[in-house]
Amino acid sequence: MENRSGGELGAFLRSRRARLAPGDVGLPDTGRHRRVPGLRREELAGLAGVSVAYLTRLEQGHSRNVSSEVLDALARALRLTENEHAHLRRLARNRRNPDAGPSTPQVREPLRRLLLAMDTVPAYITGRFLDLLAWNPMAAAVFGDWDELPPHERNIARLVFLSPGHRRLFPDWDALAADMVGALRLDAGCFPGHPRLAELVAELSAESAEFRALWARHDVKEKSHGTRRLRHPVAGDLLLAFESFRLADDADQCLSTFHIPPDAPNPDALRLLTPRPTTV
Repeated sequence: MENRSGGELGAFLRSRRARLAPGDVGLPDTGRHRRVPGLRREELAGLAGVSVAYLTRLEQGHSRNVSSEVLDALARALRLTENEHAHLRRLARNRRNPDAGPSTPQVREPLRRLLLAMDTVPAYITGRFLDLLAWNPMAAAVFGDWDELPPHERNIARLVFLSPGHRRLFPDWDALAADMVGALRLDAGCFPGHPRLAELVAELSAESAEFRALWARHDVKEKSHGTRRLRHPVAGDLLLAFESFRLADDADQCLSTFHIPPDAPNPDALRLLTPRPTTV
């Protein structure tokens, strides 16, 4: 993981150049051998209307006083998505304090009660870097009992890459893994150099070749809704739709809920996992 936002900025720009061919942006392909994949630096500079020297400085991480107009022009030239465009702005501005906020985020008690009230819906709250902060019994029944894990292991990305049980749970593991890394890359732009993220990325890079390959791609994404397929040991094959909501009073915390869509092949499968109320 790069330790400075300048390194992140340069690596991100180079990675976006590398994924584009001249034909993708309306340039002729001369057929000459290219030493690096994708667009040449001078081609991107021409498309964005900046000098090659200026683009070189940006790719070296020197973004001081870069204008919004230049960043917007680069985003258009590189065909960036909305999330990628916002990520580029954050990397260039580096306005967030990596140490801002409490080291141990707290979930408000009313939110914990809300999770418990959602007794037929798997739901959990994550904080920065996909750390698991709170969850309800239905989430534990579907995804595993996270109470059994040491606190430092309660992280969605860590579970996806390092837990064999979670890998078996998701038939579409490759897509899920890419989504997790894309979300971590977004956080890297918000909190450059944050020690918690550096620690997590170092661990995952050391333990997972798949994580290393995905992290090197510099893809960024935030999926606020969609579907996940699961192969549950009790309920069998599940299709779950999810919705994720960032909290209005703490954008670092995110509430994720899951339900079976009406057109799913087994709409009643979650009932097999609904915890029964205890009796005295």
